[in-house]
Amino acid sequence: MGPRTSDLGLSDEHRQLRELAHRFTEERIVPHAARWDRDEAIDRDLVPALGEVGFLGLGIDEEYGGSGGDHLAYCLVLEEVARGDSAVRGIISVSLGLVGKTIFKHGSEKQKRRWLPGLCAGELVGCFGLTEPGTGSDAASLATRAVRDGDDWVLTGTKVFITNGTWADVALVFARTGGPGPKGITAFLVPTDSPGFTAREIKGKLGMRGQATAELTLDGVRVPDESRLGEEGTGFRIAMASLDRGRMSVAAGCVGAARGALEAALKYAKEREQFGKPIAGFQLVQELLADMAVETDAARLLTWRCADLADRGEPFSTEASMAKLYASEAAVRVANNAIQVFGGYGYVDEYPVGKYLRDTRVTTLYEGTSQIQKLLIGRALTGINAFV
Repeated sequence: MGPRTSDLGLSDEHRQLRELAHRFTEERIVPHAARWDRDEAIDRDLVPALGEVGFLGLGIDEEYGGSGGDHLAYCLVLEEVARGDSAVRGIISVSLGLVGKTIFKHGSEKQKRRWLPGLCAGELVGCFGLTEPGTGSDAASLATRAVRDGDDWVLTGTKVFITNGTWADVALVFARTGGPGPKGITAFLVPTDSPGFTAREIKGKLGMRGQATAELTLDGVRVPDESRLGEEGTGFRIAMASLDRGRMSVAAGCVGAARGALEAALKYAKEREQFGKPIAGFQLVQELLADMAVETDAARLLTWRCADLADRGEPFSTEASMAKLYASEAAVRVANNAIQVFGGYGYVDEYPVGKYLRDTRVTTLYEGTSQIQKLLIGRALTGINAFV
């Protein structure tokens, strides 16, 4: 059961792109997702394959190696990919969405030429270094420092829960160059082969197990001033703008995971028989399926509204928080209901619904917890800042 989109007037290009993403997911992701989950490792050769079909260059101009397209195109691809494996969606969301698009928007011409062609082609991978062991939701209090030394900066600190961390060739690192608070933070593009830069993979995650998640240590890492992204002191603003786009991409991925769980549950309910008929014929099972379908479609529409605002150049920060909040929480509920439809079979990884639940659970935590999204929405509604 796929989304019904004709009433909203997707262009032929959008439909063709979605079909390409659907085929790619069926051929290159779905057959391997369970193995990647068990092995805690996605096949590395998938990254250049994602680049080859243009999924790592969406929204970036062709002159920098990108494949163009708008925010809606990006959301369509992420939904399809996440239906196959949310861990793969995460690779795209971070390397392209949080790193590539941030370089494209804020980087110098030299920085764009250096990093974007490789990121778009999947020859290079990026990671986003904001979260620290002591600062998650309160990112403005980060402790990693960058000290000026002549024409260079010397970075020291630790980042944690960094998607793509052990795969990355470049880390977008946020470090304190001034006083306390958000105005003292600056962004840097740090090559991961720099002396003093180390990455340790975090194993044993509940979900997103195929994705490389790492702790990064910067021990006197020296970078030239030309590695600074944007002006000194603008790093926090850059990070928050990046996370607005990131929340839209997480929401799109949650729609895909919810849709995958719904499709699996619907297929199973039509095949599984109890009391002499398919369980899809029982009203309480239909109630579960109906709730799942409504929540999936509602999450998609919130996400597409966000993409539409972004494509028209209008502010979308609050709408991104709404989409991310609803879609992440809905995806967890949909996946949980899918397990209920499957019964005991949903509890073993021979079937995909348990993985959908484990993978979606983290989406209520990263790129701003559900509680942080509510505070952001509340601030937009009331004009009162609950963070201070």
